[in-house]
Amino acid sequence: MTELTQSVRMERDGEIAVITVDNPPVNALSFHVRQGILDGMNAAAADPEIEAVVLICAGRTFIAGADITEFSKPPQPPSLQGAQDAMENCTKPVVAAIHGTALGGGLEVAMCAHFRVASPSAKFGLPEVKLGLLPGAGGTQRLPRVTGVAKALEMMTSGDPIGSGEALDCGLVDEVAPADGADALLATAVGFARRVLAEHRPLTRIRDRDDKLAVDPSVFSDFRQKIAHRTRGFLAPEYNIRCIEAAATLPFEEGIAVERKLFGEVMSGTQSKAQQYYFFAEREAAKIPDVPKDTPLLPVAKVGVLGGGTMGGGIAMNFANVGIPVTIVERDEESLQRGLGVIRKNYERSASRGSISSDDVGRRMALISGSVDKGDFHDCDLLIEAVFEDLELKKSVFAEFDAIAKPGAILASNTSALDVNAIAAATSRPESVIGTHFFSPANVMKLLEVVRGERTSHQVIASTMAVAKQINKIAVLVGVCHGFVGNRMLFMRRIEADKMLLEGATPAQIDKVIYDFGFPMGPYAMMDLAGLDIGWKAETSSSSNVREILCESGRRGQKNGRGFYTYDPDTRAATPDPEVEELIRQFGARQGVAPRTVSDQEILERCLYPMVNEGAKILDEGIAIRASDIDVVWINGYGWPVYTGGPMFWADTIGLAEVAAKINENHATLGGEHWKISPLLQRLADEGSTFQKLGARR
Repeated sequence: MTELTQSVRMERDGEIAVITVDNPPVNALSFHVRQGILDGMNAAAADPEIEAVVLICAGRTFIAGADITEFSKPPQPPSLQGAQDAMENCTKPVVAAIHGTALGGGLEVAMCAHFRVASPSAKFGLPEVKLGLLPGAGGTQRLPRVTGVAKALEMMTSGDPIGSGEALDCGLVDEVAPADGADALLATAVGFARRVLAEHRPLTRIRDRDDKLAVDPSVFSDFRQKIAHRTRGFLAPEYNIRCIEAAATLPFEEGIAVERKLFGEVMSGTQSKAQQYYFFAEREAAKIPDVPKDTPLLPVAKVGVLGGGTMGGGIAMNFANVGIPVTIVERDEESLQRGLGVIRKNYERSASRGSISSDDVGRRMALISGSVDKGDFHDCDLLIEAVFEDLELKKSVFAEFDAIAKPGAILASNTSALDVNAIAAATSRPESVIGTHFFSPANVMKLLEVVRGERTSHQVIASTMAVAKQINKIAVLVGVCHGFVGNRMLFMRRIEADKMLLEGATPAQIDKVIYDFGFPMGPYAMMDLAGLDIGWKAETSSSSNVREILCESGRRGQKNGRGFYTYDPDTRAATPDPEVEELIRQFGARQGVAPRTVSDQEILERCLYPMVNEGAKILDEGIAIRASDIDVVWINGYGWPVYTGGPMFWADTIGLAEVAAKINENHATLGGEHWKISPLLQRLADEGSTFQKLGARR
């Protein structure tokens, strides 16, 4: 055995050289990996006793991609291209043996081998688009040559991996090992290399192939139209498409030049920086500074959910989806059966779309039991209430939980804004109480705001965060205040949007500005979708704001086709309603507000800057641990466009001095406590600093 570098070694299996990359945890393409591959290929090429080469990886995966920690550092030789050239130009067969994942640079390396074999469970992909990038090591030019243009378009614009079977079908791999495991893969790769030698197979480089590139130009325009809604606002998908167009129309080296040029543009742009920032932010959110990593976890083998409505049913589905039994308790049999029926319909709809099998529907429904007796929660490890957002009601529920639940059970409230400490005080075990704010629809939305009370134990915090990960949620730990992080900031946007309605902006104008910024919808379209009458009571309504006036006039939003907009009964397409605009004008006149022209830029700043200011206050109060946690909340819970990095990162890119100046100006001219600048924001602006430099605040 020869140690080529600290992470690469070479051994002999008769006439076959086996080069092994061992760079834990994911065999990233660090400089010493690149050097080892280059040296190993050169050594194999120079040794007359070696007839073929197998490149394989130790550990749990093939080369998973670039070493992202090197992105912000000066490049260190050798280049990846040097290692790739040594493989691709080798006069002896080179076989890449792939297990785990071959992603990004890993797949780009594998495509420089003459042949590829894989374990049955291996995954292949070019996920750079998810970091606002495109493959920058020849991947955009090689992938369409081996898979065909259509498959390359799908893989590169989604960033989603494909499995070994699909890779075999499209030509990306040449053979799949009979079983998973290092021994089976190595034996398959070495055996494949010997067959190549025995059959004198030609060593055709992917770069020299063009048999799969002939497509009608309309393929590209049709594909752009197909993904337009999903990729709205993102630059990287379009740049990936342009690179594949270059592969289909230009010689390889000219296509590489296009790839290199476009890679430089996206790499230096704000979107890529924002998406790379978010990549790390999501992982940081799982780290709780004051909760030791070795905190013992409470077992969660059975879950109870109080409430079988839209939210409760969605919460229950999360647990059934990962094999955890759930008991749903409703107030009466009719409500229970209705809720269970909705859950079944949701699963059947997923099965009809092919996302789960019909057998999965039965398995998951079998894990969900129903009852009208809260006493059936007695053996649950985790209890979650999903009742109406009323503090007194929730306190009474938790008093019942306290009497029913077994010792050590976690008692969780799905409150979106209420005082978790007050809820915990209704029990004799406040250390067991925590907030779990699921977002609707709970079985779809990725975010989970985990709310720690003053007396919530470290064990309950750690266990809840672990359970969130188990049910595939992105969990962010926050503290107790009205609205926590997400809704507290949303309230600020709502205040200013409602003010601008009276000043002359229309609901459609405000919604368009927010939509064009990158949100899925604006505030008034969102209110219509949720229902204008949520929390509204006819007996106490007093025409004190626009929403009350609309509700009093029979407008409920999409549910009855009339809200801030009117809705087509078949398509649900929204149309601005002159009658609503007139109601708003009349209300504004009664409030003494003179209408004027409100610019789009003013709308954007007045909607988003108070959110940034509130985010800074949240940080200063210790409600959020990190500024990046706030960004994770807003990207996953509210649709803030990830290509801007979230509200706090976005403010950093504008410049906190500029943001602070505008906030101070608006406080002077518009008034309102929400425009009173956060001392933290003012300090950072004065220092020329950023939210990113703050680090953890707890």
